[in-house]
Amino acid sequence: MGVTAQDCPSFFHLNGGRNLAQCRLVDIASASNFHSFKLRHFHLDLRLNFAVKEMTGWQVLELVPIQPGAHTLVLDSHPSLLIHSIDCKVPGTTAAQDITLSLTYRVDPFTDYGSSLNISLPASVTRPHRAFQITVRYTTTDGPAIWWLDAELTCGQTRPLVFTQGHSVCNRSFFPCFDTPAVKSTYSATVRVPEGVTVLMSASRSAYSKQERVFQFSMEYPVPAYLVALVAGDLQHADIGPRSRVWAEPCILACAVSKLGGSVERWLNVAEDLFGPYVWGRYDIVFLPPSFPIVAMENPCLTFIISSILESREFLLIDVIHEIAHGWFGNAVTNATWEEMWLSEGLATYAQRRITTEAYGEAFTCLETVFRLDALHRQMRLLGDNNPVSKLQVKFEPGINPSSLMNLFTYEKGFCFVSYLSQLCGDVKSFDSFLRAYIEQFKFTSVVAQDLLDFFLGFFPELKESCVAQREGLEFERWLNDCGPPLCEPDLSAGGVLTGPVQSLCDLWACDPQDPEAIANFNLSSWSTFQTVLFLDRLLDRSPLSNQVMGQLSRCYSAQLDEMNAEVQIRWLQIVVRNSFYPDLPRVRGFLHKHVSVDWTRECVHFNLCGPLSGLQ
Repeated sequence: MGVTAQDCPSFFHLNGGRNLAQCRLVDIASASNFHSFKLRHFHLDLRLNFAVKEMTGWQVLELVPIQPGAHTLVLDSHPSLLIHSIDCKVPGTTAAQDITLSLTYRVDPFTDYGSSLNISLPASVTRPHRAFQITVRYTTTDGPAIWWLDAELTCGQTRPLVFTQGHSVCNRSFFPCFDTPAVKSTYSATVRVPEGVTVLMSASRSAYSKQERVFQFSMEYPVPAYLVALVAGDLQHADIGPRSRVWAEPCILACAVSKLGGSVERWLNVAEDLFGPYVWGRYDIVFLPPSFPIVAMENPCLTFIISSILESREFLLIDVIHEIAHGWFGNAVTNATWEEMWLSEGLATYAQRRITTEAYGEAFTCLETVFRLDALHRQMRLLGDNNPVSKLQVKFEPGINPSSLMNLFTYEKGFCFVSYLSQLCGDVKSFDSFLRAYIEQFKFTSVVAQDLLDFFLGFFPELKESCVAQREGLEFERWLNDCGPPLCEPDLSAGGVLTGPVQSLCDLWACDPQDPEAIANFNLSSWSTFQTVLFLDRLLDRSPLSNQVMGQLSRCYSAQLDEMNAEVQIRWLQIVVRNSFYPDLPRVRGFLHKHVSVDWTRECVHFNLCGPLSGLQ
């Protein structure tokens, strides 16, 4: 097992124990002094008040000083957290002799996404390697991690609902913490709620006392703060496999079950065959209202996913498989800082595509990949080749919110780099074996890119001897630190049977004049969703289109597209708006009225659309 930043002043290679860095890891997004303490465990005890939209209670942190002279504990916090008091339990020679002291503290500004909670510690608890407990009593208000939804904003519109979203640095407004992915710990929680409210958390174990209306949770595996998640509302469940169930509001539960069926267990089995055992026990899914600010979130044991995704089976399939892949890449092994988010997202995207290749064939995976890489190049055109956010190792400036820098490069450029590493092996099965060994070696720790690359070269010594890391034009250093598109992309020709007809139809519409008979030979209703959205995206790329062409497109497809899912409809409507095609503008208004609560801008980032929605502002 590897060591994390909380265990020692610097990271180390696990391959031979060599020193990875002479200086300590720096997380510029955290105000905490996480290097000075090891967080063993924390417990939350919260009461949810829907009437005033507050959570009130306390947090107990079990800490061990790992550096001498650490007389101040600094935690990440947020101005929306109201701190009432902080106590420290000073251990005596027996439990009966323990002393509880009231501690002094101050809250200082840090950035616009957080503050620092500075707690003065008595000398009696700062002796290295001796555990002590801190209790923070607090109330949450309107912080960015906690989303209170009135009943009319839920799917059923009968009862209110609350959920949390911690990625990347939001959970400091949920509870004081070392809000850095470098720190992992176990946690437990007690949540008290009104009658009729069901609570779920990203935890491996749970229990419920109906008489006291108290839910108990325990996460027995270490996780970073951003993966602690809670949802509470009118939720019901149905089992869909031996270790999976779907949770949702009653009005959409049957739909969710019918869309997923027995697929989840199949996907988990494929993933285990590829990457080793699924270590989290359960894999449950909760479908949240359209107000959920992203498409899906890989909270351990309990994926959060937006309910509107149920409209498209293919997008649902891809997103659930992507979150399953995070069980290995992102959750079990985590990027140590947000500056290397590709270590989670790039590897999870590669793993997702290995799963879909095994489950649905190479052509389907190549089609989905072509669709995503099209979007990557679209974003590249918008940002320019020299934009620093296109680096895999992004350097944050102080005060920049990591969440604001989530983009396609962490997913797709990261995927291309991982695919290149796979190609170097000459055999995808050999790379599967490497990934299994990587997970086993670094499980439940946080890593930097050098950990991955050194372990790769150690696993394949013949590649190290041939100096693949310095291969001209494809140097590992360039992959990590050069701006611009991927240095190379994987061979996607196996998807030609699906992407070929799409490109052929696009070319027909580019002809002047068009050939109606040739166009009529293509039936969009027989295409998959990914084929249709790829076609529409490529039409959008060719905008502006003449009013005559727009009229012909509308006559051919508009009514047909109205019957398809939202992923298809929104792309046609983007074309309508981009080309100012007034006859179809009522369709835009109707779509926005139906989906008004969906944060489509954020969805574009996750779905890699980036750009087409600019006309719908």
